[in-house]
Amino acid sequence: MQILRRNLLEASRRLSSLLHSPPPAAQTHAHAVATLSAARRDPSTGSLAATPWAATQRRGAKMLGSDVKLGNVIQRRGRIYQVIKSHHSHQGRGGATIQVELRDVDTGNKIVERFRTDEALERVFVEDKPFTYLYQEGDNVALMEPNTFEQLEVSKELFGKNAAYLKDEMKVTVQFFDGRALSGSVPPRVTCTVVEAQPNAKGLTATPQYKRVLLDNGLTVLAPPFVEVGENIVVSTVDDSYMTRA
Repeated sequence: MQILRRNLLEASRRLSSLLHSPPPAAQTHAHAVATLSAARRDPSTGSLAATPWAATQRRGAKMLGSDVKLGNVIQRRGRIYQVIKSHHSHQGRGGATIQVELRDVDTGNKIVERFRTDEALERVFVEDKPFTYLYQEGDNVALMEPNTFEQLEVSKELFGKNAAYLKDEMKVTVQFFDGRALSGSVPPRVTCTVVEAQPNAKGLTATPQYKRVLLDNGLTVLAPPFVEVGENIVVSTVDDSYMTRA
């Protein structure tokens, strides 16, 4: 009788333990959540990190010389450079190369390098931030962050030749590296007004001949013969070419 009572008591304890314990899957999930929280917790404050761990792991990637473009930021011989000019060429049996002008991000010094198109380079990724163009004062331009309305003043040189396209309320993008503004870019298509145009010579040839027109921003582009003074046209800011009537 005592043996039977002891066995019943032991079975009751085991049943109670099973009823009050989470299943193995729940234990595994809880352990995973606790581990993830600990991994994302800032040791200095004890609070959860603002960005996922994986977002901070990739700071650069390999790229080929043939992929180098204006505005790219690369690391070379321990220095960080921005590409400000590039020119592809082919030198007989030597293969295709690209000649680039680089600006040292830290010192501002410029150097000229030549890469093979199949040469592996270390690219550094920058942060793109949108801004609204406000006005120009001397050699600087004033921009506004659209969400916080904070103003940022940068050198007009950041936009290079495309600084001519800047106009009130234009949406632009500024590239940052390590908290510093490296370059600025304008939209790929901009509407401009023709202020001067060559006369339209009719009947000279069956093939339409493009003519030079002066835009309100001071730039001269080639446009079809039917474009007249006062018209608005869409211009590509990539190569300063006529695209269509606005």
